[in-house]
Amino acid sequence: MDNAFPMDSSRKSEVVHDLPPWVRVYKDGTVERLSGYEVCAPGLDPLTDVLSKDVMIVQETGVSARLHRPNVIPKGQKLPLVLYFHGGAYLISSPWDPTYHNSSNKLVAEAKVVLVALDYRKAPEHPLPVAFDDSWDALKWAASHTSAGAGSEPWLLDNADFNRVFLAGDSAGASIAHQLMIRSKNEKMMMKFAGMILINPYFWGNEPIGSEVTDTFRKALVDKWWAFVCPSDKGNDDPLVNPLAAGAPSLENLECAKVLVSVAEKDVLRDRGVLFYESLKKSEWKGKAELIDVKGEDHVFHIFNPDCENATNLFKGLASFMNDQI
Repeated sequence: MDNAFPMDSSRKSEVVHDLPPWVRVYKDGTVERLSGYEVCAPGLDPLTDVLSKDVMIVQETGVSARLHRPNVIPKGQKLPLVLYFHGGAYLISSPWDPTYHNSSNKLVAEAKVVLVALDYRKAPEHPLPVAFDDSWDALKWAASHTSAGAGSEPWLLDNADFNRVFLAGDSAGASIAHQLMIRSKNEKMMMKFAGMILINPYFWGNEPIGSEVTDTFRKALVDKWWAFVCPSDKGNDDPLVNPLAAGAPSLENLECAKVLVSVAEKDVLRDRGVLFYESLKKSEWKGKAELIDVKGEDHVFHIFNPDCENATNLFKGLASFMNDQI
């Protein structure tokens, strides 16, 4: 677990990087995480009747996951498999963060899926593209449970339908999901990607659009956060954060039949998500794209307030997207 401790005012002069609300880095190399460090145990959630457990995926790097599934699954029934990548600006949080744990349980209860909430190493200790590489390793681990693989996790072997696999994520995790879906085009994963879900995707760019033009304060914050986690000479037009930048892989290469993009009205990232959706619709990609535009909400509201009416409606929309057959 990354370091987290209360702020000591005597150490203020030692701060070399201060990125609220995420992290503070001191001259001696210590990283203080200001949020997203809380953890909760897996198990049966009596409110949703969802069962969870933790698994190690890559011992050498610590890449791991929390698995969620309905407590009762009829014998022989296979459920859609969701590989979910959490957000946190590549700096904080994990699948065992109580906010993510609770929202994952709610999604599983609504959609009746097997959900693998994947963790990855964080910046600044592990700058990008480490998070993408870790997530790719986790994707390959999941694929090892198909009939052609040697995976041994019983929840995946017994309950997951590898012909209905979804890559999903929020914020930074949505960007990871997108990159992995593109990358899988050239790999034989032995599983069928039914769709991709991007919730408040962390997409950005050098040239301001939409609310970024007038919201200069939040624009500057996101600029600063990205420069900190990704030491790239391309800046905000690095394809890892701008899927529409020059040199980014073509959207035609998305290896799935449908895509759902969810944005929130008050989110500074909203216009980037809408632009991605519109660009996807105009591209040579042959799938079906859907957009959910939630009014009156800000970034990842469904994580912080999963019981609100808009979050409940969002979970229902996600469930419908995953269970509707094209």
